[in-house]
Amino acid sequence: MNSNAVVSIGILAVFMVGAIVLGLLSLRGRDRANLAEWSIGGRSLGVVLIFVLMAGETYTSFSYLGAAGWAYDYGMPVFYLPAYLAIGFAVGYVIGPVLWQYAHRNNLHNITDITAYRFNSPWFGAAVAILTTIFLLPYIQLQITGMGVVVSTISYGTIGLGAGYLIAFVVTEAFIISSGLRGSAWVSILKDSLVIVTLLAVFVYVPVHYFGGIGPMLDRLVAERPQWLVLPGQGKESLGLLWFATTGLLNGVVYTIFPTTVAGYLGAKDPGVLRRNAIIMPFYQVLLFVPILLGLAALFVVPGLSDSNLAMFELVVDSMPPWMVGLVGVAGALSSIVPMAVFMLVIGTMWGRSVLGVHPRTAPHQKRLSQLVTFLVGLLALLFTFISPSTLVQLSVLSYQGLAQLLPVVLISLLWKRMTLAGAASGLAVGVVVVTALVSTGNDPWLGINAGLIGLVANVTVNIIVSLVRPATTPAERLAVDELAEAQPARN
Repeated sequence: MNSNAVVSIGILAVFMVGAIVLGLLSLRGRDRANLAEWSIGGRSLGVVLIFVLMAGETYTSFSYLGAAGWAYDYGMPVFYLPAYLAIGFAVGYVIGPVLWQYAHRNNLHNITDITAYRFNSPWFGAAVAILTTIFLLPYIQLQITGMGVVVSTISYGTIGLGAGYLIAFVVTEAFIISSGLRGSAWVSILKDSLVIVTLLAVFVYVPVHYFGGIGPMLDRLVAERPQWLVLPGQGKESLGLLWFATTGLLNGVVYTIFPTTVAGYLGAKDPGVLRRNAIIMPFYQVLLFVPILLGLAALFVVPGLSDSNLAMFELVVDSMPPWMVGLVGVAGALSSIVPMAVFMLVIGTMWGRSVLGVHPRTAPHQKRLSQLVTFLVGLLALLFTFISPSTLVQLSVLSYQGLAQLLPVVLISLLWKRMTLAGAASGLAVGVVVVTALVSTGNDPWLGINAGLIGLVANVTVNIIVSLVRPATTPAERLAVDELAEAQPARN
């Protein structure tokens, strides 16, 4: 092992142990038997913890690897990332408080609780939990894979991908099973501090090292790679303006009912925290421009990469001292661990309450079931990463579009009293089938339109038709009309 690897691995090891300790310390003085404390932070997280938690969920290893890789391969289409997040935060300014009020009033913990309560149907909540798990599992595997790539790269090849996968699993499970959502928020403080510091340092250092500054780097891009700077970018004509608009809009709205986003919403101590967070978060996403621009810079420094996801780290490892490589790697590793922890926690809670722990199970028993499922889900994703790495990764293409089909049952149903269980279930089934057919046959986008939006239109259409045949008479307490009024901030 060379000296550079010793330094970077040593830094990584120190921070991984620190992350575990920080997560375990987060529950000091807290009720460890309380399911709400474990699953949604006791509904008591303030602005700082909600900010770092939700920033941790949006700034994942994909931000380091995928964003740079997309910029390297295609160019301009990658800017859909900051576009849809900006839309998501704007919509979340209204939707977040609505979901918080509704869940707080009815003691609900996640989107499957919301669905089961709205339609007074435990079996439908369980079905949504199973479907959501299928669409979330790829995200866990992708974070494990991302962690392996980051660790292997910053160790100068000393640590293999398999060891990186195992480190991701062990570190995440070590704190999430015991500390829950609050532990993820505490670890996010460490993670986001490192993300901000390291990305700003990389943003200044790498362009100066290779190009003499940011200005000369951008000048060279404009002069030599102009096709990367306009839609549809380079190499994929289907990623044009229509795809950009439909994907940005769909993903932005879906972000507000994404299971991990809702967990963050419900963990807040009051709706005002969510409004302030929605205002702050877009400023944090400016950091996404760093891996995007470095992915473009890699076109000149390391042309012809076989794996474009390594574009940013190739520049970092090649140009920066090992201690800085280690810090950047830690930030990337924690960007895998934090969202992976929340994904596993959300799946565990859904199964513990809606599938395995339905009434009359007690809350402590539901918590134990949730913790067990959290461990098993992580283990399953780890095994698939080793045994069949492409199986779940292929599903990831379908994941966000599939989760988009939950919009009517999780959100619209809270505002439309005539929606029936039959309408919601049939619409959801049709939407998933349409999206699956389009994606599996290579028709995403279809005529330039995101397949998820096409599926959602079919979903809503069927839902409306079936619901209007025999409209529901939903009791007022199962709707969110009052919450919508309360969610509006007071005017002077």
